Amino acid sequence: MKKDIDFQKVTGVKIAIAKEETSNGPEWAVYLINLNLIELKTVMITSKGYGELQGESKKTSTLRHMIDELGPQAVAKVEPIDPALFALTNEFWVSYYILDQIFDKKFIFTSGSFDPGFIQLIPEIGLEGVLHS
Repeated sequence: MKKDIDFQKVTGVKIAIAKEETSNGPEWAVYLINLNLIELKTVMITSKGYGELQGESKKTSTLRHMIDELGPQAVAKVEPIDPALFALTNEFWVSYYILDQIFDKKFIFTSGSFDPGFIQLIPEIGLEGVLHS
């Protein structure tokens, strides 16, 4: 059971939602950033959105992504994200191994996370967006 697993504190791993300018206009995506000096193995990312829009309860599909290995100080593009979902709470649950130890963390972006004052340059990916650590 999950309560029996000794999860260590997550450090050096961040999630960013950032905007890239393309020939088709701005495209937003979710990125996993590993700032550690060691690779992450068997990375599992689960994402979902939920909240209220125009007085109605809304939920997105749950998406799951697997990355076999994310090298030291590396970045992985996880999934595109529609800016219409910024009005919801967006949750990303990340689990991975370093050596034989499992790590687990939930990253939550609320609708207020995308206010213009929170948009910043994210040096690790060279794009503007919102960073959560």
